Amino acid sequence: MKREKIKNNIIHVTLITVLFFAFGACSSDLDVRHLGVTPVKKLYDPNDGRTVILNASASMTFTWEPAFAEDGSGVLYEVAFDKADGDFSNPVFMVASGNNGSNNEAIISHKDLNRIAALAGIESSQQGSLKWTVFASRGINPVKALEERTITLTRLSGLANIPEQLYLTGEATEVGTDLSDALVFKKLGDGEFEIYTKLEAGKPFKLVSAKTGSPLEFSLSGGKIVEGGTSTADATGIYKYYLDFNTGSFETKEVTKVFLYLNWSQREIVLPYKGLGVWELTNHTITGLSGSDNSDDRYKFRMESSAGTTEWRAENNDSKPTGNASYYYMVERLNVEQWTNNQIWKNPATDGWSDKTYDITFSLNTSGEYTHNLVIK
Repeated sequence: MKREKIKNNIIHVTLITVLFFAFGACSSDLDVRHLGVTPVKKLYDPNDGRTVILNASASMTFTWEPAFAEDGSGVLYEVAFDKADGDFSNPVFMVASGNNGSNNEAIISHKDLNRIAALAGIESSQQGSLKWTVFASRGINPVKALEERTITLTRLSGLANIPEQLYLTGEATEVGTDLSDALVFKKLGDGEFEIYTKLEAGKPFKLVSAKTGSPLEFSLSGGKIVEGGTSTADATGIYKYYLDFNTGSFETKEVTKVFLYLNWSQREIVLPYKGLGVWELTNHTITGLSGSDNSDDRYKFRMESSAGTTEWRAENNDSKPTGNASYYYMVERLNVEQWTNNQIWKNPATDGWSDKTYDITFSLNTSGEYTHNLVIK
């Protein structure tokens, strides 16, 4: 009797174990099956064979017919690009659609298309073709669309390797050749950088993508940014460099003078260059102003360069100092005129400019905001 009871218990345990594993396998299969999606059946835009000349400020919209998930939930999409003779088994690039991959639409900038074209082997400024399609999924097992399309692109004249950040180093610079001391450029946008700095004539400098390791190196030649090499300045001076890696071009100007400009009296107070993008005048006493020349408290800065005269003003301000650092932030303006609305600062003194000693700092150092300071001693 006891032996029969043990036998029955073994049978029960065995049945439970079999049912457990069977149910687990079934659940696993269901989970996988429920993660399935239908392929995208139709690509909408751009049209097959479309030809586009890339523009650094433009973008292109890719759209397609929605796919469907077996469990009725949302589908995720990626746009895939491949070489003209590719089969998408190893796409050169994939990008998620809008709204974190949930939209059946992707807006891709021409700058990004330029990088994708470079990955596909299309040379700078040259025309070439790419294939594109869409993969749909629920996060795993992506399914390729039933269609593929071709676009023909004329690449920007920029470089394929666009740095995320840019630095200046070399014997001609204010910091020398130690890579760890390289000067950082201000990043204005993807592939766009600028810096104000002093360079010594006849000595080399170069641009690098990092301050450690073996960074990408660039130089300037014939109005273009090129990979490798070094550059020199024709004369020792303070220069602004603006570089756009998307178009492979740069602009430069030599800054010859920076001065505080008092709006009413039109008095100019010149600031000497201190270094590292900073102009500074300390212990300067303003005298000889009276009447409106003394009491009107509005001021701004002017810069003279090989490209002409510009003004540095507030972006939008017409009030006394607030105590906030942002009050002193500056932007460069091309319209140079005595009176400007809502784009100036005001002397912190309440009794005029005259007979006071000032420390005046004008900073275009790229480690922070472009700013200035006016301290009454």
